[in-house]
Amino acid sequence: MEATNIHTARREPWNKGKLVGQKAPLKFKEIWAIRGRLQLSAQIRDLAMFNLAIDSKLRACDLTKLLVRDVCHGDRVAPRATVMQQKTKRPVQFELTEQTRDSVAAWIAHTGLKSADCLFPSRLHESPDISTRQYARIVHRWIRSIGLDDMAYGTHTMRRTKASLIYRRTKNLRAAQLLLGQQANTAWATIAGGVYSRLFPACFPRGEVHRLQPGRN
Repeated sequence: MEATNIHTARREPWNKGKLVGQKAPLKFKEIWAIRGRLQLSAQIRDLAMFNLAIDSKLRACDLTKLLVRDVCHGDRVAPRATVMQQKTKRPVQFELTEQTRDSVAAWIAHTGLKSADCLFPSRLHESPDISTRQYARIVHRWIRSIGLDDMAYGTHTMRRTKASLIYRRTKNLRAAQLLLGQQANTAWATIAGGVYSRLFPACFPRGEVHRLQPGRN
């Protein structure tokens, strides 16, 4: 009994020395800082992954499982995509900005990926796509590259960033929820098209017009 208590007392908590809780979203200037560094260093895969993570707002488990055909129509990257979320088993729709489409297209062309291939394949033969752990390491590398404390950020940072930008400007919680796929998918386009394009036109496809679905607001 005494030995058991000693053993228990020596165990360190899993979160000792770690920052836990919600991870901070990126600010607008931080998005551009990371994007600029990836462009200057010609990191084609990371640039496509970063842009797509911001635009899609997908969880790590969904982003890493994306197939080429999920974001492409034929040989072109589509301006809009819909994927099934693993956690909620619900479809979620998202817009791909022009710069995201360009970076994803460049990555596909660079690697010669086919429609049925994983968009971000693993270098390990045992796995067709990169793991969520590997993706987390990549995110932390992005954060450190601009001098931020990467312990305060994580993969959920990428998911929350676009929604947080809208919430900061509008204080519209429902808009943020819809962007994160937490409500029926049909109402999403209105929030993204009507709010995000007005606030950040440089990051949203021009000419996109979305309508509010009856009974969804």
